[in-house]
Amino acid sequence: MQEYFQCGRYRLPVNTPQARPLVMGILNITPDSFSDGGQFQSLEFALSHAEQMIADGVDIIDIGGESSRPGSPALSLEEELDRVMPAIYALRDCGKPLSIDTYKPAVMREALAAGVDLINDINGLRAPGTLEAVGDSDCGLCIMHMQADPQTMQIKPEYQDVVAEVSAFLQERVRVLELAGIARNRISIDPGFGFGKTLAHNVALLQRMGDIQRALDLPLLAGISRKTMLGDLTGKPVERRLAGSLAAALAAVSQGAKMVRVHDVAETVDALKVWQAAQRT
Repeated sequence: MQEYFQCGRYRLPVNTPQARPLVMGILNITPDSFSDGGQFQSLEFALSHAEQMIADGVDIIDIGGESSRPGSPALSLEEELDRVMPAIYALRDCGKPLSIDTYKPAVMREALAAGVDLINDINGLRAPGTLEAVGDSDCGLCIMHMQADPQTMQIKPEYQDVVAEVSAFLQERVRVLELAGIARNRISIDPGFGFGKTLAHNVALLQRMGDIQRALDLPLLAGISRKTMLGDLTGKPVERRLAGSLAAALAAVSQGAKMVRVHDVAETVDALKVWQAAQRT
């Protein structure tokens, strides 16, 4: 694996002696996200939350304007831009890499022009025009696996071997990006916990995430924070899944994840500091 992940204006260490797991903080500017929908929809509250994440030690801020919870309806291009662009302009000089959580090439173009450093695409960069939108940039890219789409993905997800199929999908997408001339040090991967997977599928991915990371030899992002799989495992509602989320983050980094995408930045940063200290002894 390369030593650094090229992320727009930033080179993030992922495989150096000084490297540590990176914490991506979630900034949902939506009325309907599964965990914090509506809490940070106004620009004032969104910026306040971003400032708190920075104070708490966040490494990347992931801005999203469209909910991807199971069954969520698609959002128009205009409405997504209206939600995310003011936050991008306000935060682009905050000193932290900015990520945009979108699958729309037009949003990618606008966000990159405004200063975004990372494209985090639940659709695996498959939409027509996506590669053209990101090709001339030096932004980082995160390819995520999703079976079907948010409207239908949890109806009846099926796999013969979820780990092998997710790995094969990610490998194929990486190959397409490299053939399009995109440098490998700009690419990261995400197995897509909860995106077209049952509890058994998610647990299998968590157990064998290291196999996927080693097969592709690219930085792996794990997004498990507060998700339904944690509710299924613990019996806790979404607002009481902090302990499960921290355990999932630690399990992910112990399997080789280089980045974790979380709601609870301060607590995750602390947990990872303790985990890192234990690894050094």
